[in-house]
Amino acid sequence: MPVPMFAQRTLLSLAVAAPLTLHAAPQSLDELVVVGSRSPAQISQVPGTVWVLEGEDLEEQLRSGQDLKTVVGKLVPGMDLAPETRTNYGQNMRGRSVLVMIDGVSLNGSRGLSRQFDSIDPFNVERIEVLSGATAIYGGGSTGGIVNIITKKGEQGDARFSTELGAASGFNNTEDRKFRVGQSIAGGNDTIKGRLAIAAQDNGAMYDGDGERIMPDISQTDLQYNRSVDVLGSTRIRLDDNQSLDLTAQLYRSRYEGDDGVWLGPYLTEINSPEIRDGFSSDRDPETDRYMFNLSYQHRDFLGQTAYLQASMRNEESAFHPYPYQRATLPQSYFGASSQETRQYLIKGLLAKDFGSARLNYGIDLDREDFSASQMIFDNSTSLPSGGLVFDEEFTVDRYPDYRVEGIAAFLQGEWDVTDKLQLNAGIRQRYARLEMEDFVGTQQAVEAERGLVTGADAIPGGDSNYDVTLLNAGAIYNLSDDHQVWANVSQGFEIPDPGKVAGRGTYEEQGGRYVLTDSLNIDDNPIPGLETNQVELGWRTYQARWDAQVAAYYTWSDKEAVTNRTTLTVDVEDNKSRDYGVEGAVTWRATDNWAFGGTGHYVRSEVEDEDGDWEKNVVTAASLPNATAFVRWRDDLNSVRLQGSKAFDIDDDAGDEIDGYTTFDLLAARQLPLGRLNFAVTNLLDEQYDTVWGQRAQLFYGFEDLFDFKGQGRTYSLTYSVDY
Repeated sequence: MPVPMFAQRTLLSLAVAAPLTLHAAPQSLDELVVVGSRSPAQISQVPGTVWVLEGEDLEEQLRSGQDLKTVVGKLVPGMDLAPETRTNYGQNMRGRSVLVMIDGVSLNGSRGLSRQFDSIDPFNVERIEVLSGATAIYGGGSTGGIVNIITKKGEQGDARFSTELGAASGFNNTEDRKFRVGQSIAGGNDTIKGRLAIAAQDNGAMYDGDGERIMPDISQTDLQYNRSVDVLGSTRIRLDDNQSLDLTAQLYRSRYEGDDGVWLGPYLTEINSPEIRDGFSSDRDPETDRYMFNLSYQHRDFLGQTAYLQASMRNEESAFHPYPYQRATLPQSYFGASSQETRQYLIKGLLAKDFGSARLNYGIDLDREDFSASQMIFDNSTSLPSGGLVFDEEFTVDRYPDYRVEGIAAFLQGEWDVTDKLQLNAGIRQRYARLEMEDFVGTQQAVEAERGLVTGADAIPGGDSNYDVTLLNAGAIYNLSDDHQVWANVSQGFEIPDPGKVAGRGTYEEQGGRYVLTDSLNIDDNPIPGLETNQVELGWRTYQARWDAQVAAYYTWSDKEAVTNRTTLTVDVEDNKSRDYGVEGAVTWRATDNWAFGGTGHYVRSEVEDEDGDWEKNVVTAASLPNATAFVRWRDDLNSVRLQGSKAFDIDDDAGDEIDGYTTFDLLAARQLPLGRLNFAVTNLLDEQYDTVWGQRAQLFYGFEDLFDFKGQGRTYSLTYSVDY
């Protein structure tokens, strides 16, 4: 696909912004990050919007009882504020999808499960690097930006221990509670050093601003009565003066452990007036279960270059809550819960060469992803009379077609310091990928065949699709002074839209007691088109002794759009032109040695082109909400207090649907003790009653207003004690 004329698409705007590297001391343009080029590079060498979350202020946020996606949503301007359930569906960056990684290992898959932040306990997070906007450097899934979660590592020296204990509650009753615990040991010598940690969290019920129990999410599952365990180990081996080897392994499990369920009435007679009742039991519980291995090798003098080699493996199973599927007759209806497994293998090789005024990064990526999914069908004789509380397995069928995506990509990225003030950047990524999909019998038809309602059903044919994509990027950075920069860049991103929901669909007709396939959407006859995203960005940043600022204006567009069908909840790839444009930024002013003030802001507008060539608002189930935050902080050597507010603004679309925004405030405080540190927080300080964004979207997707009336969590107090020894 030819690259459009970028000059015709440029958006010029002004705003005020600040990088959120929340140090006690100001950030520097010399700080090293890896998100810009996949090898360590100074922020001053990245022609794009970089946000780095680390240090005492990141710990203050993570120890306030908020989950990881909530913290990132409040601190990164271009990121949407977080949904308050297990899913992070719709939490985009600059209106597009986000690639989430742990130490450079992708947590995204081609099947859009939206659980990337249900992935690691905050106890194991050292820092978070964020690159806003489409980029070809990391490949698929990064059309909106990249979030790289960097884990804590061992340091040289005697054994060091860290302990963290936390509790949170809104004090509505004894079930309104959350407990956290973390323990680690780290240390080593000049040759080998490492860290081993285990962290766990146990949640109870959650209550809204009116003190009422929040309705559990039976569609994407939530985190009430959820227990998570994160075991993370890392080892760094110094092979010689130039070579080092890093190994990281993680076992993570996050699972529902309660007996409360959503009662829908006998035979779903009260589905429009659901109640929360005890007595829930199921042969398949909601969970995220993952293990991951990551091996990284570095050679600092490999034929005069620095060599990086990374090999990783991730196996993840995501199970969902039983959900009612109502059909024309009772035997055709069923409760089903899916379990979806992703197995991902990655090998990445990179060589970095410094030519004095120029630098060159080049390499090859190999990847493979295997996906499978099953639907556990529950016995109607127990699930329906119980009102959706008791789920005994009857049988299991396929939920989506099994498929494999494998590919190879070569990339080249160069930087040239033309003068002391001007730097030019350019790169190319060439990717070849193949999607192979197995034959698949529609879930509804398979259920009826298993129950003997029909004698059988035809399979929807599988097939394969091939992709050969060239992605380009180019940028320039101009240093106005030692601490002021402006930049501009153009870049492209690419992703294969969710194969499980795009393909494997068919139209059936019952003939002679058997389902006969009359039409199908299979990838042999209808290859799944890839989605290519183009972006233009202009930005400015500065780092001063008393204040920091960063701002970027962007314009992003695509010639195709992945649209979720509200009736079938499948995904259609349509030849609609879509665009997102806006401004993101923040400012931090350290007024004195003790006082600091600041805020962030993101204005975004999402549009699609209609049949007449006019631009109209994108649907509210897909469009991002503009948002803003503000804070005031006081800090001395022993204490800190921070008051912060977050606001999501209303949006609507041309179909008449709307999403209402909300405003919340948090109070965070910390006290350094003679031994350890005490953190105290009050989130949703004013006990605001509001509907979550995901809850409002779920009502549009699924209907049943009361069933998906997900309120935001009310005022919650948290206390955390941490100590290093």
